[in-house]
Amino acid sequence: MADVELIEVGPRDGLQNEAAILPAADKVRLIERSVAAGLRRIEAVSFVNPKRVPQMADAEAVMERLPRVDGVSYAGLVLNPRGLDRALAAGVDEINVVVVSTDEFSRRNQGCSVEEGVRNWARIAERARAAGVRRAVTIAAAFGCPFEGEVPADKVLDLVRRVAESEPDEIAIADTIGVGVPAQVRTLLAGAARIAPDVPLRCHFHNTRNTGYANALTALDHGVSALDASTGGFGGCPFAPAATGNIATEDLLYALDRTGVTTGVEMGTVTETAAWLAGRLDNPVQAFLGRAGSFPAAN
Repeated sequence: MADVELIEVGPRDGLQNEAAILPAADKVRLIERSVAAGLRRIEAVSFVNPKRVPQMADAEAVMERLPRVDGVSYAGLVLNPRGLDRALAAGVDEINVVVVSTDEFSRRNQGCSVEEGVRNWARIAERARAAGVRRAVTIAAAFGCPFEGEVPADKVLDLVRRVAESEPDEIAIADTIGVGVPAQVRTLLAGAARIAPDVPLRCHFHNTRNTGYANALTALDHGVSALDASTGGFGGCPFAPAATGNIATEDLLYALDRTGVTTGVEMGTVTETAAWLAGRLDNPVQAFLGRAGSFPAAN
């Protein structure tokens, strides 16, 4: 039994901001490699407007070709009811719905205000529940907004309260642009646990200012059941200026392994996949690959 569940978001969040557009066959291969490494929850695709995010235009083709493996759950990002229609038709195991914490970023990211985003989530959650699909909701830009700056913790926690009313299976707190620090992680997770004590919490960190791994380890100490990460440290948001990659799956695995935390994921296999993906994208990986997880013995 794992001490923490790792969610591989590379096939979606990792690829959506890359200049190169991988063919569906390579996306499927990336997911197959992730499954082989032991990852059991994978954000595989995104059901968004292909004109706005062309890297995700082939979501249905990718889902159709994915291997169905016992215990493996494929998630799709959904921003609106139309996205849910596509996700259900494609056969996702779970959906991840984003509610942004600030109006300006919400409008740029998904064309609606925060209030509209909360209402969208409620409608989507009701329909997904009826369809028997797992429902996760992510509060984006919870640590800071590229357009409005600091986001008060009280505002984020009010959103936690409101999205919890629609009975999600999981609530994620996301540092979409990588500005958060451990003190904020402690505050938000403690508040979320008080507001929604029966809902599992997940965190999503970017490493823009090299605080992502410290934030992840802090989150682990404050009750999260799952952490997002992206193989190779690729990632970013097309609508968030200067946001860099996600925390890297292989580097997070190194930190967790050395801390004695069990994940059930093979670091060496993920490291090899990161190198493979860097070649396919013609882009150096954002993480330090090391030597497939090796650590030299003391002399």
